[in-house]
Amino acid sequence: MTIITSTAQQRPSSSAAAAPPVKYAVALFNGFQLLDVAGPLDVLAVLAQDVPIEVVVVARTLAPVTSRTARPGSVGQEIVPTHTFDTAPDDVEVLVIPGGGGTRDLDGTQPLVDYAARVFPKLRYFLTVCTGAALAARAGVLDGRRATTNKLAFDWGPKVQWVRHARWVSDGNIWTSSGISAGIDMTFGFVAAHYGEEAAAKVAHRQEYIRNTDPNNDPFAPDSTP
Repeated sequence: MTIITSTAQQRPSSSAAAAPPVKYAVALFNGFQLLDVAGPLDVLAVLAQDVPIEVVVVARTLAPVTSRTARPGSVGQEIVPTHTFDTAPDDVEVLVIPGGGGTRDLDGTQPLVDYAARVFPKLRYFLTVCTGAALAARAGVLDGRRATTNKLAFDWGPKVQWVRHARWVSDGNIWTSSGISAGIDMTFGFVAAHYGEEAAAKVAHRQEYIRNTDPNNDPFAPDSTP
């Protein structure tokens, strides 16, 4: 899956360090949560109508990756990767890791954990959705960092400073979100921070999506009233 705008568009004229990111990768594993992936990707796809963006999908092999889990009766869809963890581009700037029931398959997700640990030092930004934070914690990426995850699945890593009442958390170049749909709000927050609030508002309007713009406001937090 690659999202690219017209070649006539140019990157911002600001310095390379300050320029918004252009090259994204989403890392998949069997049993990923579909909305964890589709929500942020669609935000980027709509943003790409105005901003040059490239997105690749990486996994252990090039075989279709299913969102189905081992749970009896599980249904899901498949996404075909564009690269493996070994052949992924070296110039990825932003890595996005979703969550899902498959995060509990320690052996099945170890190749992704190894990939995340290997490429993190070269990334500009690292984003997780839902229990994707568990994979990041296993990779050591979240050690000493503030982070959040699905409100039903905390305490994945003892070295992480878990923030229980947050829709999403940004700590330096690491962004983590709460459960499933929170990944969409986090992605809008990321877009607003790096491409401008006007760009984020324009994407939300095109999608007819009502954003939660407060990272500290999560109605699904343990101390929130349903």
